[in-house]
Amino acid sequence: MAAMKHVRLLCVVALCACVGAESTSTKNTGGTLAISTGGDPDILIPSLLSSVPAAQVVDLVYDRLAEIGDSLNIVNDGGFTPRLADHWTWGRDSLSIAFHINPRAKWHDGPPVRSSDVRFTVQTTKDSTLGSQLLALITNIDSVTAPDSATAVFWFHARSPQQFYDAVYQMPIMPEHIWKGIAPSAWRASDAAKHPIGSGRFRFVRWTPRASVELVADTGNYRGAPKLNRVIWSIAPDFNTALTRFLTGETDFFEALRPENLPEVAKHPDLRTKQYHGLAYLFAQFNLRDPANHSRPHPIFGNRELRRALTMAVDRASIVRSVFDSLALPALGPTVRAYPTTDPDLPQIPFDLPRARQILDSLGWRDANGDGVRERNGRPLEFSLGVPSSSRGRVRMAILIQEQLRQAGVKVNVDQLDFPVLVERERKRAFDAAIGQWNTQPSPGSVRGSWGTAGSRATSGTNYSSYENPVFDAYVDSALASFDLARRKAYFTKAYETIIQDAPAIWIAEAIPTVGYHSRLQLAPLRSDAWWAHIADWWIPADKRIPRDK
Repeated sequence: MAAMKHVRLLCVVALCACVGAESTSTKNTGGTLAISTGGDPDILIPSLLSSVPAAQVVDLVYDRLAEIGDSLNIVNDGGFTPRLADHWTWGRDSLSIAFHINPRAKWHDGPPVRSSDVRFTVQTTKDSTLGSQLLALITNIDSVTAPDSATAVFWFHARSPQQFYDAVYQMPIMPEHIWKGIAPSAWRASDAAKHPIGSGRFRFVRWTPRASVELVADTGNYRGAPKLNRVIWSIAPDFNTALTRFLTGETDFFEALRPENLPEVAKHPDLRTKQYHGLAYLFAQFNLRDPANHSRPHPIFGNRELRRALTMAVDRASIVRSVFDSLALPALGPTVRAYPTTDPDLPQIPFDLPRARQILDSLGWRDANGDGVRERNGRPLEFSLGVPSSSRGRVRMAILIQEQLRQAGVKVNVDQLDFPVLVERERKRAFDAAIGQWNTQPSPGSVRGSWGTAGSRATSGTNYSSYENPVFDAYVDSALASFDLARRKAYFTKAYETIIQDAPAIWIAEAIPTVGYHSRLQLAPLRSDAWWAHIADWWIPADKRIPRDK
């Protein structure tokens, strides 16, 4: 209110400036961004969220100590920019980092951000009673101390190229004075969870479940007010409803256009599309262990040469064109092009149907009875391919793979399942093959959990394929231990080449995320891990504003 009174006073004193023409800063700032989204946030607590809608809200309301750059360079601190920490100092042995808190940083309810808030955030994230999924990602952080109110010191168990990333990326800082009186085990159900208070450039206003989430600009923010006045997520669980809101102008932005939507968007002269490199890839994974007895190899997929033959019989490029049109590229392997450590020319197992048939013949899989399906020792070359029934794209992929492998004499039964059922089967390794998708983090190290030996053997591991190769593990470990970007890339390249040739999966597609937006929106770059990272720098010119902007 005080700020509003100040603005009114200036308009009285300089009336001609207020009436005659808007200032340049006014023309370049302001407006309301309305986003069509498909679901509610799961929870608005940084250390507990697990959904993309929640991450979008939290990243605008809360701040990290430092922010990752658009290049996604996570080695040491060179790719990061200051946020709550205006500078930092490494310990002489590189086992500690002292972050100095910006003295102008304040929580939205008034108190200054202190080093004790940083210590509290890390301590509670590591508290097992909280149940944060981040706990496994910050194991190298031993503790955080606060020698004074402006200094937070992170102490690490070991030197690592990702020390800085581990310290800042996973944990937006939370206000101790809001949460310290609530037991971590009670955070999810607390009233504080419904009214988040952060230090970011936007303040939380309200969340109406299954309807909307609203934020407003924090005009007195230590980093400067955002250019937008307000951000609203319009929630519509039905995809077509969310799309219609965008096409009719009820919203300004749609984050997940499908290929079939592009012609409709093109009919509206005021709508635009924009693409960026994302961090997701799709694959058809083989279970390398027998679903009935995990101590034995899978009777079909336990053979490396057979897996390579199946990969060779699948035309990945044609599948990508058919399912995604121009909104995806053939996947390179268990990685994405946005990583600076990914070689975009990784050699692949080529599509070669005649050669695939020859390999299957040589392995003893032949169609002796002429029914179109190969068999060996009385066992047909037949398996089930699980796919979530809710994903039209993945169902389409499965059907195309089914037809292409049929031409090689392989019978594929497409098993459409509810998504939770499919995930449970994968978790229990009770499947033959399944089409999956990994949405990775800015660190390429996530491949260790999804395809490494540790992820295969751990009870909670996510290497559902049970692929294990010590050579792959060693290359990944060497890459993650390297402080030199070129050497890091070389090791990752060797790791990817190893797993590609072992073929525990058919690497199908790397989606190219495509957003739709109204031409009145002036966008900043869309970051690969979070397209919303620069929303505070978006704006709507004064002459293009509509009633909701006021």
